[in-house]
Amino acid sequence: MIAWKGLRTVKMNTTVDRYDILKGGIVAGPEHRPRTIAEVGVPESILEDIALKTLYLYGPFSMADLSEQTRLSYDAAEQLFNRLRAKLLCEVTGMAGTVPVIAISSQGRTRALELLSKNQYSGAMPVSLASYVAQIQKQSMRHVKVRPADVKRAFAHLVFDDEVLSELGTALNSGNAVFLYGPPGVGKTAAAEAMSQVFAENDVWIPFAVEVVGQIITVYDPAIHGVGMDANSEDGDRRWVRCKRPTVTVGGELTVDMLDLQFNPITNYYDGPPQMKANNGVLVIDDFGRQRIPPEDLLNRWVVPLDRGIEFLTLAGGRKIEIPFEMLVVFASNRDPRTVLDAAFLRRIQTKIKLGSVTEKQFCEIFRRVAQDRRLKVDQGVLNELIGIIRNDLKEELRACHPRDLVNQVCWKATYEDQEPRLDRASLSRAVKAYFLPPN
Repeated sequence: MIAWKGLRTVKMNTTVDRYDILKGGIVAGPEHRPRTIAEVGVPESILEDIALKTLYLYGPFSMADLSEQTRLSYDAAEQLFNRLRAKLLCEVTGMAGTVPVIAISSQGRTRALELLSKNQYSGAMPVSLASYVAQIQKQSMRHVKVRPADVKRAFAHLVFDDEVLSELGTALNSGNAVFLYGPPGVGKTAAAEAMSQVFAENDVWIPFAVEVVGQIITVYDPAIHGVGMDANSEDGDRRWVRCKRPTVTVGGELTVDMLDLQFNPITNYYDGPPQMKANNGVLVIDDFGRQRIPPEDLLNRWVVPLDRGIEFLTLAGGRKIEIPFEMLVVFASNRDPRTVLDAAFLRRIQTKIKLGSVTEKQFCEIFRRVAQDRRLKVDQGVLNELIGIIRNDLKEELRACHPRDLVNQVCWKATYEDQEPRLDRASLSRAVKAYFLPPN
């Protein structure tokens, strides 16, 4: 049971069975499409205001267009229109076949401008906080069973040994935070991003926005959630978008302010923080320990979310709300966990996976794949010589980033000289000289 201060109490269902993602498909969406404005679950005054602003900005249009713009059923949109017309805020100006064409009135235009000066949100109607919470809990990654085949599919483009893949798969099944650490260039970020691809066959539902005590918080972000699909069944609630499970990556730019609701003083509504947009997916904290927020401050901020799966966010004026914190958090760092985490957080982040240098066989395989992507060929003898130079002459470990970076050097040089790139001894020698620092 989770209580929202000043709001309502919502009972969570914690008995959902886990399911195999090998079966694919999507998590069940919201139960039904609201047929009346009373079923929308949002105060009717807010619905009227959004509909009027939408009509002012995009109208005149047909009743069917009003339904499409607001993502409501035709019946609910018609009820909204009747309420606005009764208040002399809009009117019927004609017919498009058998469907009325509606336009804003002069009185409605004045009212719309007043509303836009206070809040510029328009378009898709928001969902209630209660329905958002229920859907996020239904879609929790803790209900998903990960199998070796899922991990191998998601990591097929990367070269890791079976032991590391097993550790990553185990971490995914835990549903808890993961700490990936190791020297630069060993594939921590790539591994973190690939972890989200394990769930690629399992779609989820993301709302355009959530309404909380009269405030609007936008959630759906095409840059993060991709171009999803509306609930296109007859009974589907089109205020939700069907998307792949999201992956949100934040790095050194992260500040403590970014972890709270982002109020836009121009539009006068909120944008959800990274962890809210990452719900039901993966949140990657890249280069952990190098943020402008000290590591201990970030972790102190997330003591409760990591333990209880709930997050506290602050509205303007200081009012606190609770939302689900349902995601896999992956911390990726070049630093030893003991230098950035104290004992309490080392316990909370129960899975620590070290990624180190690659073997000669892995190095060659990565190099071949990089070369193939560039439609280039490389001789095994040349690769053996390159490995010897890196290890023996430069006293460097073999890292997963070296093949890509060295091939890039070769291609850049070829472009400068207006020649076709070749992975031969001469070109790779120049690449090594440009890329590595000489040994001390």
